[in-house]
Amino acid sequence: MAKTPFYITTAISYVNGVPHLGHAYEVILTDVMARFKRLDGFDVMFLTGTDEHGEKVAKTAEEHGVSPKEFADQNAAEFIRMTDTLNISNDDFIRTSEERHYKSVQTIWKKLKENGDIYLGKYEGWYSVGDEAYFTEDELRTSEDGEKFTADGKPVKWVEENSYFFKLSNYTDKLLEYYEEHFKFIQPESRRNEIMSFVKQEGGLKDLSISRHKDRLKWGIPVPGDEDHVMYVWLDALTNYITGAGYPDVESDQYKKYWPAQYHVIGKDITRFHCIYWPAFLMSAELSLPETVFAHGFINVQGAKMSKSIGNVLSPDGLVETYGLDQIRYFLMREIPHGQDGSFSHEQAITRINADLANGIGNLAQRTLSMIHKNCDAKIPEPTALEKSEQEFLNGVYNNLVESLKPYVEVFRFNEYLAGIWETVSMCDAYIDNSAPWKLKKENPERMNTVLYVLADIIRCLAISVQPVTPEGAGKMLDQLKVPADERDFAHISADYALKPGTVIDKPEGIFPRIVEENEPGRAAG
Repeated sequence: MAKTPFYITTAISYVNGVPHLGHAYEVILTDVMARFKRLDGFDVMFLTGTDEHGEKVAKTAEEHGVSPKEFADQNAAEFIRMTDTLNISNDDFIRTSEERHYKSVQTIWKKLKENGDIYLGKYEGWYSVGDEAYFTEDELRTSEDGEKFTADGKPVKWVEENSYFFKLSNYTDKLLEYYEEHFKFIQPESRRNEIMSFVKQEGGLKDLSISRHKDRLKWGIPVPGDEDHVMYVWLDALTNYITGAGYPDVESDQYKKYWPAQYHVIGKDITRFHCIYWPAFLMSAELSLPETVFAHGFINVQGAKMSKSIGNVLSPDGLVETYGLDQIRYFLMREIPHGQDGSFSHEQAITRINADLANGIGNLAQRTLSMIHKNCDAKIPEPTALEKSEQEFLNGVYNNLVESLKPYVEVFRFNEYLAGIWETVSMCDAYIDNSAPWKLKKENPERMNTVLYVLADIIRCLAISVQPVTPEGAGKMLDQLKVPADERDFAHISADYALKPGTVIDKPEGIFPRIVEENEPGRAAG
């Protein structure tokens, strides 16, 4: 039977700088969902990439004495390397400077124009280079000396220029109707409310400037039929999602299979672009809309927003070097709540990693497999009749370990998914303490074998369940149990695939070593 397609994307990262914790969090969050869906039997397409055009990139490249393309190449390479560093399972990495993307964006532009939604006019308004966006007067704040800034402090300047416009004003009612009919389109609900309030503002949406004259900006995709203009970076960037699905070949197998996407995973600061502009562009182009845009929060470091001046900007390389790869993936998924802002501190990371990984699932696996290796001739033991409570324990794991937690996953509440998994870890610890297999070795060896077998098979199920978050460590755990590579999906959390007694195991090694706290909480800074 054909697998159900599942298409998920990150926002593409702007190449004006190198990767930091915020980029790492988003791509790990998306990766965990992609891995979960693969393990759950879906045919997954996972896209990430880089956003490379625009005024910011051009200006920064000039400051570095290189061309925009050279600058984009340098930083795009760092984002590609980040996917390797963080063990990201993306199926494609798109760069907006690629030929396939130029073709895609110019095709959608033509489609918008054919449908009467693009016209040439003159723009006058406040523009932020930092946001690559225009702002209305009521969206800005004014300093004592009269200078105007965006809400997050970026300077703006008054710009007057010829520009092509998209008739966004035609989509006010259409978008509101769509939001009402598709409650899950914008998640979490707090973001949905923000967007609906913005669209409902008095007078509705204003037409959107979607080009820049080449007198001001040359680094961009040329407007079809007008070489004096390049496209607005957001029309360019947002189109990456359909480029990755195979657009403009809407008859291709890839496009038909994967578009519309199930999830765009983005930061909360770019919801307006993804939840207003993007669906309006798609409606105009007569293309299907994605099912859900999920906007995650930001992460403060040591209680403060990441800032180079403060020195608290954390790099993916530094995080992995300091805490370990699976360890940092686990921490971010366990500590950051659903769609909300989170916090990161060295002390938090050490405490959570040691408690849950080293002392939790790692210790459970290590001591169970060590007892089996030492007391059962290094073989998975043969169980005798299980007590009623043991059979209920096993059946609960087989039937509910992942299944009961899927609703949390569907809304990116991985912290609660993991909390549920770790309840079973705690139940295993209690089972060990109550059964005392070290005593049973002398008093009742057959009973010891049964206890160790029950534990080993639950550890197998636990390892399968945590693969989306800690793929390397979970894989090693399954290797130690000699679980075949083709029996590691969620469908194998079942009595039908229980461990085979008599299977020889190697001497186990610790998978999640305890982190000895150092007086270097800044080591992960990059």
